[in-house]
Amino acid sequence: MGWGFTHTEFSADRGTATATADADRLLSSDPMPQNQHIMGWGAQNPEPSPGHYDFKDLDSRVDLIRRTGGTPVLTLCCAPDWMKGGEAGQTRWGDLEKAPHPDHYQDFADLAGKIARRYPDVHHFIVWNEFKGFFDDAKGRWDYEGYTRLYNLVYQELKKVNKDIKVGGPYVVMDSYAPGDDTHASGLKGPWGSIDQRTLDAVDYWNQHKAGADFVVVDGSSYDKDDRYVPDEFTATQKFADVGRWLREKTKLPLWWAEWYVEVPDKNDNRAGWAENHRTAVQASGLIEMARGGATSGFYWNPQNESADCPGCLWRSTQLDDGGGELPMMKLLSGFSRAFPPGTRFRDVPVAAGDRPDIRVLGDDRTVLVVNTLDRALTVTVDGQRVDLAPYGIRWLKRS
Repeated sequence: MGWGFTHTEFSADRGTATATADADRLLSSDPMPQNQHIMGWGAQNPEPSPGHYDFKDLDSRVDLIRRTGGTPVLTLCCAPDWMKGGEAGQTRWGDLEKAPHPDHYQDFADLAGKIARRYPDVHHFIVWNEFKGFFDDAKGRWDYEGYTRLYNLVYQELKKVNKDIKVGGPYVVMDSYAPGDDTHASGLKGPWGSIDQRTLDAVDYWNQHKAGADFVVVDGSSYDKDDRYVPDEFTATQKFADVGRWLREKTKLPLWWAEWYVEVPDKNDNRAGWAENHRTAVQASGLIEMARGGATSGFYWNPQNESADCPGCLWRSTQLDDGGGELPMMKLLSGFSRAFPPGTRFRDVPVAAGDRPDIRVLGDDRTVLVVNTLDRALTVTVDGQRVDLAPYGIRWLKRS
């Protein structure tokens, strides 16, 4: 699939005419995979009452992906209210993250089939999001049996529509605890800590009882459950590689990261703690580690918001008259997507002896990505080339 992004509440399908046109040109210049949820994150309730559908917003997002040349992916989450104990014809957005009642699992699968038939050019589907609503408080663990039952019904329904549709799960969060913290400790560990064993149990159960899968998909952050970077924000990104290798070995499936985060959000779920060059350098380190862990796809969350101040966004808000323009993270993401598409065979990148080790590198036969992890300038020799790096600088090199 490759490296792309997920549309959230505010995206380039709405805003001022000039800004949306600029965003369209930006997205069309380097087409990438684009993911959209079927309800929430910019899409209204697709089936407010049984058999009555509203695809206006979902149509708008799919049309945006089509006209900008992106490869469409749909995340099958979340469920209409009447499937989870609510009243038909109403949408209570505070209940968005509730899972459908088991009696309505087949209804949700039927909705997935309806959507697959409506968008026959969408060939990739992710089932649910972060196990939302599937935690069993009484047992103190994930209800992986319930999720897997839902997943299997959806998988079977989508394959009935088109056997070539690609389906993946379980989209569970790979939460971790710091080294020395024995809370739900597991054997999947590194300098960043250890993954919550309950999460690994959920992956194990799904993997053993799934009706089938074309890829495995998860999400996660480099920081731990206590919002710490261990031992530092760059080394912490090694978690993506370690988790990726475990998942590839466990499932033998292509690996997708549906969401990935390297910066602790504030109380409003915004990321505004670092300067943009610092943020982008850590994001680049995260991408490098995901690739090293065997991932073939990753989706960046939050391409824009409503305001001019949007740390880590991909383009300026299309709600602004001068919006739609490229931001630093978009330059990194599109460059990574272009340089390292699916099927890339990564090669060793020599770094001259004696150079400081405070850089990250990733390369194939044609291109090398170099990242400075320090807040000061460095000069290093990479792949036989002398490279000057600004503080938290990122450079792309052509291999000779």
